[in-house]
Amino acid sequence: MDSESALALLYRRAGFGGTPADLAQARALGYAGTLDKLIRGLQLPDSSADAIAIPTMIQPPFFKPGALNSPSARQNFNRMLAQEQTDLSNWWIGRMVAANNPLKEKLTFFLHCHFPTAISKVLYPVYMYRQNQIFRSMGSGDFTTLTTAVSTDPAMLIWLDAGTDRLPDPNENFARELMERFTMGIGTYSEYDVRAAAFAFTGWHLNTATGQFAIAAKQHSSLPQNFLGHQGVTTGQQVIDIATKSQASAKFVVASVWSRFAYPVTPTDPLVAELAATYSKDRNMANLLRAVFGHPSFLSPESANGLIKQPAEYVIGALRALHVAPNRIPTLKPPIIGFLNSLGQVLFDPPSVGGWPQNEYWLSTSSALARWRFAHWLGLAGDISLVADSAPSSRVDAAAEMLSISSWSSSTSAALKQAVGNPHMLVSLALVSPEFVAN
Repeated sequence: MDSESALALLYRRAGFGGTPADLAQARALGYAGTLDKLIRGLQLPDSSADAIAIPTMIQPPFFKPGALNSPSARQNFNRMLAQEQTDLSNWWIGRMVAANNPLKEKLTFFLHCHFPTAISKVLYPVYMYRQNQIFRSMGSGDFTTLTTAVSTDPAMLIWLDAGTDRLPDPNENFARELMERFTMGIGTYSEYDVRAAAFAFTGWHLNTATGQFAIAAKQHSSLPQNFLGHQGVTTGQQVIDIATKSQASAKFVVASVWSRFAYPVTPTDPLVAELAATYSKDRNMANLLRAVFGHPSFLSPESANGLIKQPAEYVIGALRALHVAPNRIPTLKPPIIGFLNSLGQVLFDPPSVGGWPQNEYWLSTSSALARWRFAHWLGLAGDISLVADSAPSSRVDAAAEMLSISSWSSSTSAALKQAVGNPHMLVSLALVSPEFVAN
């Protein structure tokens, strides 16, 4: 892979695509220097993203006893929560569009998929906001610390029914999903381990008055458990420590990160074993990302052709490429969240504890039509001057530069050449091209 293509791929996977200015700076820094800049950005404040105003959200306790007894009161309360959800989604979209440190927002998006919770069950936008901030502030650090923070976060406590994990018959939801979905993967634990972990988590719950994690001592089992071969386990924190520090977890986390940033693999892949050997020394997510983006296989054809953009990645990348100002996001018509909904991805509302699937899941007749509608609208709402101001003979190349496409296929190039007399149509076609839809 030539250096230009490598830098474009890095910006697509470690962000939402590089602008011409991004790639010009990247060429001056080189691949290693650009990667270092992106990784360092994980630890730095982002003045542009941080300038997006945090929406007003009701705080716990959310209502006084008896306040929602009437149908009209409940209707007004639900309408307020719905508006807060819209405002929260627009806030995150604005952050992703504005970000100067795009990897921080891309990692936040990845973790939203890795530790999915849905507002359709959590109900209160402030809890989704708090979890989102955990991903942003702690996502690049120690995975055990991150998992502990997510596990004791109100959104996860509600999502996996922590309040029902109590004596004498604990709910096993969280214990199972912690191992299967978040830390270790299927086949790495027994039903006995699930039961043992569930007892260790008894008493964990959300204090609805304060909105904070708490442990109900009378509902917590102090009976020592045997969990994954470790004797004397009595606390949920011990379970998290053991699970996240296991060899199975090292392979599972590496496979999850590689699959979302490079191309899909399983924990049994030899490449995973190679990276897991290093990751297991510190379980640091920033170091893992550096190893992934710096690995020779990341720049392979398999990686370059290995992913389809998820709708949020597609929409955010297009908005950034066409310089849509972040402060316009809440007022755009039709709303951006409407386009995301038509594409099948509603931020803060993944379909299940498994999060959103990958690749072919996003390719359908209905999604193709939704992408076209979005592309046609954006070609009018965004800045296409780079293409429009170019000579007709140069517009196909200008569209590639605008969207950070290294080269068009012969079929895409032929289609775009038919539209050189109409810059809006050319840009719309470029936005739905396989080269841009692929990640």
